[in-house]
Amino acid sequence: MADGDFDPSLLSENQREALGTYTAVTNQEPSTAISLLERSQWNVQIAIAKFFDGEAPDPVEEARSAIASSPAPPTGSSHQETLMNGLSHSLRPPNRTRLDAAPRIVPQPEHQAVYRPPFILALVLMPFNLVYRLISCSFGLFGYLFPFLPRLLSGLAGSRAQSRRQRDPSGRQPLNAKDTAARFIREFEEVYGQHELSFFPDGYAQAYDIAKKDLKFLLVVLLSPEHDDTLTFVRGTLLSPEVVNYINDPQNKIILWAGSVQDSEAYQISNALNCSKFPFAAVVAHTPQDSSTSMSTIARISGLTPPATFVARLRSAISQHSTTLERARASRNEQQATRNLREEQNSAYERSLAQDRERARQRREEEEVRSRKEKETKAKAEAAERAIRDMEQWRQWRAQNIPAEPSGSGEGVTRVSIRMTSGERVVRKFSAESGMEDLYAFVECYDILSGGLASSSTSAPPGYQHKYRFRLVSPMPRMVHNFAGDHTIGERIGRNGNLLVEVIDDDDDDT
Repeated sequence: MADGDFDPSLLSENQREALGTYTAVTNQEPSTAISLLERSQWNVQIAIAKFFDGEAPDPVEEARSAIASSPAPPTGSSHQETLMNGLSHSLRPPNRTRLDAAPRIVPQPEHQAVYRPPFILALVLMPFNLVYRLISCSFGLFGYLFPFLPRLLSGLAGSRAQSRRQRDPSGRQPLNAKDTAARFIREFEEVYGQHELSFFPDGYAQAYDIAKKDLKFLLVVLLSPEHDDTLTFVRGTLLSPEVVNYINDPQNKIILWAGSVQDSEAYQISNALNCSKFPFAAVVAHTPQDSSTSMSTIARISGLTPPATFVARLRSAISQHSTTLERARASRNEQQATRNLREEQNSAYERSLAQDRERARQRREEEEVRSRKEKETKAKAEAAERAIRDMEQWRQWRAQNIPAEPSGSGEGVTRVSIRMTSGERVVRKFSAESGMEDLYAFVECYDILSGGLASSSTSAPPGYQHKYRFRLVSPMPRMVHNFAGDHTIGERIGRNGNLLVEVIDDDDDDT
């Protein structure tokens, strides 16, 4: 798979999940991370450990590369010449000396340390272990039967432990990495006074991670308070203005971490960095020529060293690796810029997609509103047409059911003069016993009755309730004659009456 680009579809689901977890922790490019994950058999924990602790050389891969690069066996008369050339080539010094790997040290508290004997020794000691456990269980049962004995024995054990702590010459309590660094800085200032050095205020592992992430130089200084040269080294070399100015110069990109070998962390670091003499200083930096995750020791300064020599060795080591780190820093900046550009493009795409979705949603809502309005308008038009048809059908039906005009003018006959809305005056006789609704129906159906358009076979429309849009009014004195109730024409109008037809407006509540 190429380092510049890769196709995520070629990875399985577990491999994509492992790649996502690894890049989230290490912030590394996927193309670079895949090669390390492949070398780690896609184990995320092993890959992360290799990234932070440095990747040791694989002897199997080195053997394969050596076999692949070895020339074919010579034949013929040039066999001796080839052997001489190979011998002279093997005696040449290598082009580049491989630097010692600088591991990432995370100290383990002494109370959490667990000693595991070798397997053979564990087999030999197994009978004694079983006997010890049986005796312990027996003493536990004995203590349960006699509860006062455990308190007495624990008191004796506590006094003995306290006496052992009083006999401890160092008396240094094990602390976590950050508190240990704070204690060293405080003790350093108590012994040597105020100074201008900026010690890293946390553990070695944290300084190691920052130097690896930011591509800086980690200067590790290890001191032994019991050594005779410690006081001279600190006052004459480490706190000299020349050394202080060089370490504090931001252009040198130095992280200063120091510790006392009386502490567990500094002691483990001295063993890991192959410290041979105190006072000791080492420069640790990222070496991309070895691997993309390696951290190596590029310089060691042991023993009492003059300030000029100390600065010269620091400057020499830093200058030799500054170009490599600058290239790596430029590559990381380019990768970060590419990543930022990709994130901006993805963000712009997501915003554009969100806007398109919003516009599509608005269009759908507008279409729904327009469709709903069209349906409502169509429903209203159909209802209006149906109402007109039902009203016409009802008028035909009602016109054929209006009682005929009585003959004569005797008792039980009411003569009514009606002025229509068109100005026409209509005079008609009605039975005095007829209801007022017959009079309203006559006015409603007058055009059908006068034109002879009444049909005798029309039925009433089902479910239709007719509403009269006019009222009959006596002019003087003004009186509205409603048809509500059981009033007859004779009761409301008498034997003769003059009526006007008034159209009812929609906002008029009168019937």
